[in-house]
Amino acid sequence: MIYIASDHAGFELKKQVIDHLKKTDQQIEDCGPFKVDPDDDYPDFIYPCAVKVGQNPGSMGIVIGMSGQGEAIVANKVKGIRAALYYGGHEDIIVLSRQHNNANVLSLGAKFLTPEQVERAIDLWIETGFDGGRHQRRIDKIDMIEQN
Repeated sequence: MIYIASDHAGFELKKQVIDHLKKTDQQIEDCGPFKVDPDDDYPDFIYPCAVKVGQNPGSMGIVIGMSGQGEAIVANKVKGIRAALYYGGHEDIIVLSRQHNNANVLSLGAKFLTPEQVERAIDLWIETGFDGGRHQRRIDKIDMIEQN
């Protein structure tokens, strides 16, 4: 399952992402918003989305805002979430977020990405697996930090 949320700045891109994911037969749940409201606040949508990812091991989340920064920050406040931010640049960032960090939420900066970049980023992120090994030791340490 892929949970998806945005704020007003990411609303149009969220619709595109949902359409793209439907074409790839992904199971998705839209966590809102369901209409554009320029006064909305991204934590109101991003937090519930991240909670669903955290409560459903093996699921993933995609969160979208103008820069993606605040959305990643909010998502990372949820226990068990490892949100990675992408707003352009080398695609290895996306691959490494999965291989080394086992990122389960991808935060996208709508203002800085073309529709083609977004679709490519999402496809790469979904198809890339976690390498485990020495990286699992680091994830375990992150989990210990969350316990404290």
